[in-house]
Amino acid sequence: MAKKPKKQSQSGGTPATVALTAAGTEFSVHSYEHDPASASYGEEAAEALGVSPDRVFKTLVADVDGRLTVAVVPVAGSLDLKALATAAGGKRATMADPAAAERTTGYVRGGISPLGQRKRLPTVLDASARSHPTICVSAGRRGLEVELSPTDLATLTDAIFAPIARN
Repeated sequence: MAKKPKKQSQSGGTPATVALTAAGTEFSVHSYEHDPASASYGEEAAEALGVSPDRVFKTLVADVDGRLTVAVVPVAGSLDLKALATAAGGKRATMADPAAAERTTGYVRGGISPLGQRKRLPTVLDASARSHPTICVSAGRRGLEVELSPTDLATLTDAIFAPIARN
């Protein structure tokens, strides 16, 4: 049974929330008790927050022609690696080595946020995000999500919008 989410203040916390606060971006932070046995971090977040899985987005790190690239896609779908490669101006994409993704972003798997990363990576946000006034993405640790407008997320991460998700 999922725990009821708690709203938190909008300051401090993780590099992601610090970056949002510093930018003066409007956002909300939602926390829930993470279950280590959960099969899917994103689906767990959607259920715990009572938010449709098409509004909760997962942050994935891929290797596009030797360059790490962030893909932000709805948890209701999966990443289309070919579409990501095309959107990022490359020929081939594969999922990045988890250790490389953690080392480069500064976050642990299941808690990688597109915001406040140790090294800013090229970012592609699935075009479906534009159909929602707000979306939720990881706030930088398991059990913590940040809700903000997709336009603000794209602005803060220099992301491009492209159809990179499959249902």
